[in-house]
Amino acid sequence: MEDPEPQILEAVDQDVLRQDKLRALKDVAAGTCGGIVQVLVGQPFDTTKVRLQSAPLGTYNGAMDVVTQLLRNEGPSGFYKGTLTPLVGVGACVSIQFGVFEGMKRYFNEENRKLGKLNNELSYTQFYFSGAVSGLANSFLASPIEHIRIRLQTQASTRPAQFSGPLDVIRKAYNASGIPGVFRGITPTLLREGNGMGYVRISFLNSPLKINIEPSFYFLSYEYLVIRDIEKNKIQRKDIPGWRLCLYGAAAGYGLWLTSYPFDVIKSRMQTDLMTAGDQQFTSTLDCAKKTYRSFGLKGFFKGFLPTMLRAAPVNASTFYAFELAIRFLG
Repeated sequence: MEDPEPQILEAVDQDVLRQDKLRALKDVAAGTCGGIVQVLVGQPFDTTKVRLQSAPLGTYNGAMDVVTQLLRNEGPSGFYKGTLTPLVGVGACVSIQFGVFEGMKRYFNEENRKLGKLNNELSYTQFYFSGAVSGLANSFLASPIEHIRIRLQTQASTRPAQFSGPLDVIRKAYNASGIPGVFRGITPTLLREGNGMGYVRISFLNSPLKINIEPSFYFLSYEYLVIRDIEKNKIQRKDIPGWRLCLYGAAAGYGLWLTSYPFDVIKSRMQTDLMTAGDQQFTSTLDCAKKTYRSFGLKGFFKGFLPTMLRAAPVNASTFYAFELAIRFLG
């Protein structure tokens, strides 16, 4: 007989949340704060990653070569190319991620109450679907925003600029291929976000910490660590020190990219392809995957992995910390 599915105790008074009519707005506002911090911290790493992912074979010898060439040819400001779009857009994306995730948690708590479960417990499956739905909802905004950012990040200042700004990217993508041109890369984005925003099961079996990686990651890994901290130290969520929140956010970031990085490579290669449908190198997500493997082998799906993993800790630590601080401030 199989063991019953483990439950996770929600460390928030759900009766209070149900009575707070501004709860959804507060979640979105806090998510926006997290998204803005994410962009400011992560943009240099992201520019390095995208150039490694999309450059022709032999352009760069590695992440440090990208950094060296970028500093030499474009200066420090080159790391922040295309920042305006993600600063506005990623703030919106992360607000959707956190807003939908928190909303789904409340939905499942309400469903559990109807079934007579009054202890505010959510199952792993409920956390998984909460994270997956938040990722899928976010994809439809994230895909065009990342498309715009990548086009701007990969145009070098030493050549005549192909795009004058975000609106010019949208206009040219639409003129070349219509709405599908603007949303190019939506399929790998859905795969990355839907898979990446689920969970990792983390168990505390004496010492050291044991981590069992399961199908999907991001939000549950963070929530699980937070709730275990609350249970172990007999404290409230608002009393968790900032440095521990940062560690839990970093762990969530590593979990996300360890499971979803190949989808991100495919997305980046599709979004740096030619804009006109008839001239494009890749006709579909599957075609891009096949050609990437044919040209580079398995390692082709991990181009730019090092800067991404270096980015994961500070970016996700700061994102979750900013979210928690905003939630504490907003109440």
